[in-house]
Amino acid sequence: MSVLKVVEILGNSTVSFEHAIENILKEASVSLREIKSIYVKDMQVTVKDNKVDQYRVNAKITFVVQHNWPNP
Repeated sequence: MSVLKVVEILGNSTVSFEHAIENILKEASVSLREIKSIYVKDMQVTVKDNKVDQYRVNAKITFVVQHNWPNP
């Protein structure tokens, strides 16, 4: 049986929402193992000079909790 945990992460990109989500996954996978899903909670853009400046994503990442102690 596995135990899952959810963390909320903010990510951004100057390219697209999809790229912002890929950035979230890339950075989160450095410290989180066995990521199972990403739930996009909210998306927004910042505007500069009447153009989209940054794509921002607020997401929840679900991953398996790892135990570092041996099983008896």
